[in-house]
Amino acid sequence: MKEVAHRAGVSVGTVSNVLNRPGNVNEDTLQRVRTAISELGYVRNESARQLRAGHSRTIGLVVLDVANPFFTDLARGVEALAHDADMVVTLCNSDNDGGRQARHLDVLAQQRVRGVLITPLDTHAPSIQHLVDHGIPVVLVDRGSEDATRCSVSVDDVHGGRLAGAHLAGEGHDRIAFVGGPFDIRQVSDRLEGLRAGAPQADVQVVEVNGLSVADGREAARHVIEMPVDRRPTAVLCANDLIALGMLQEVVRAGLRVPEDLALVGYDDIDFAAAAVVPLSSVRQPREQLGRAAAELLLEEAGDAAGQHIHRQVVFRPELVVRTSSGGPDGFGTETVTGEGTA
Repeated sequence: MKEVAHRAGVSVGTVSNVLNRPGNVNEDTLQRVRTAISELGYVRNESARQLRAGHSRTIGLVVLDVANPFFTDLARGVEALAHDADMVVTLCNSDNDGGRQARHLDVLAQQRVRGVLITPLDTHAPSIQHLVDHGIPVVLVDRGSEDATRCSVSVDDVHGGRLAGAHLAGEGHDRIAFVGGPFDIRQVSDRLEGLRAGAPQADVQVVEVNGLSVADGREAARHVIEMPVDRRPTAVLCANDLIALGMLQEVVRAGLRVPEDLALVGYDDIDFAAAAVVPLSSVRQPREQLGRAAAELLLEEAGDAAGQHIHRQVVFRPELVVRTSSGGPDGFGTETVTGEGTA
């Protein structure tokens, strides 16, 4: 900075203002300093700046699976708000592994990040509490908090499952399968609970899979296809769209018709759902809005030096987008069902 100041003929304080508060510097001086920075190839030491300022400009975001487009869209929402706040986001993938999640959180704590957004495997994990004990705010994302001393942003998944169940029952289906797992993931069990509430007269069969991927959907489809016709479900609610897309691929390959032989509904409404060969009905979550809301809560808490921050548990309401795969409009038409839920 001294070299930049010397080259531009200004004080070190003016260089600092150009880097941190350019609005306080007149245009002529601003351009001279920026020219000197460019000519000298100066890059400021962000670690040193953070040490001097006493806080970081980095937010940690820990998700279950970066391959899932749901988390891609969620991260986009986080990054958009972080950008507006002059912050950066470090994205970590736990890959549904508790040990890996703990290692990520340990590294983020060492880096003294401003705060952490996390979709946890276990909301009571000691590694999460470790962050809080060291003054690093944590907001749960896509998870409700059972603790009033922690912020969370989630979706009413029971309501989402209920919308799907009521729709399928309304289409005349009385044998409905739910495909998902593992059931220690709260969203999966909530969506099954909602399905049963929305279709109380139906025979609900549970097909548990080990994960939430396209490959798991293909495996589940083979299991359903091999069932005797008189026991085979006529409709399926999948715990997410990746499972539903895998099932759709395998069902079509086996020569079954969708929705005539098997109606399908996914969950999340990722972009690929509408673009499938048979457009997929899906329970839509406000993915980017989830990310923005979580980041906003985190920055509010991180910036609250007076300790006046009020922890909030924000719950969004999903909606059902009905497409061809469950008897909706042919082609690329849609019908949206919101029902009555909490928000």
